[in-house]
Amino acid sequence: MLRFASFLSPLLYDSYDAITRYVGEQLACPTSLSVGQVLDEFRAEHAQRIDVAFLCGLLYVHLTRSPDCPVEVLAAPVVQGQHYQGRPIYFSNVIVHRDSDYKKFADLQGSIWAYNERASHSGYNIVMYSLLERGLDDSYFGMMIETGAHRASLQAVLDGKADVTAIDSHVFDVLCSREPQIAAQLRSIDLLGPTAIPPIVIARHVDESTKQHIREALCTMHLHEAWAKHLHAGLIERFVPITDSAYDGIRHMWERVNGVTV
Repeated sequence: MLRFASFLSPLLYDSYDAITRYVGEQLACPTSLSVGQVLDEFRAEHAQRIDVAFLCGLLYVHLTRSPDCPVEVLAAPVVQGQHYQGRPIYFSNVIVHRDSDYKKFADLQGSIWAYNERASHSGYNIVMYSLLERGLDDSYFGMMIETGAHRASLQAVLDGKADVTAIDSHVFDVLCSREPQIAAQLRSIDLLGPTAIPPIVIARHVDESTKQHIREALCTMHLHEAWAKHLHAGLIERFVPITDSAYDGIRHMWERVNGVTV
């Protein structure tokens, strides 16, 4: 049994489920998908161990800071859309209500900023980095509220409890395609990035042969017409191999935001 887990937005859970089932079919191996709870699940001795996961790039970077990092990157999605340039990158959409007076990031002084969690790159880390790049800090905002999820941040903007939020561009694109009535009430005023997109990671306790077979399966999924439809439903064009160094940009941003000297 190969155990997959998602640490990403539930909006894409159906896509991750299809990917999990596809890998199982290709490897002739039973698979399961769950919602990841704690990063210790990557360790072989954990009772509910994870073998493969859909993981935020910042969480991956945090794991690699450990001398006994339990995972390695396997592959990453290329999202449909011209601004993704056919590369495994994504952005953070800065989102306001459609009736808001805010037009650009530079207008946001004194605003109420909603963010999902501090462990999020697109929702928090890149925003703090963008402030530093402008010679500012989080006092630029009048208030910051933590919501726990991208969808909750958007709801805070819709309900008038927050003026602005930052959302994973892949998640926002999927929301716009699936729920146009919600998207019509929102407006993107800026794009932060690009940075390397959240990867699929694999636990180091998985043997090398299985790792290679999973990588090959992922990177050819778009060639199987029936399975490609599941990718496209989540606006994923294909998967490509990716290496640890692709996440150096996120490392640099986190280190600067947190005053870490390396």
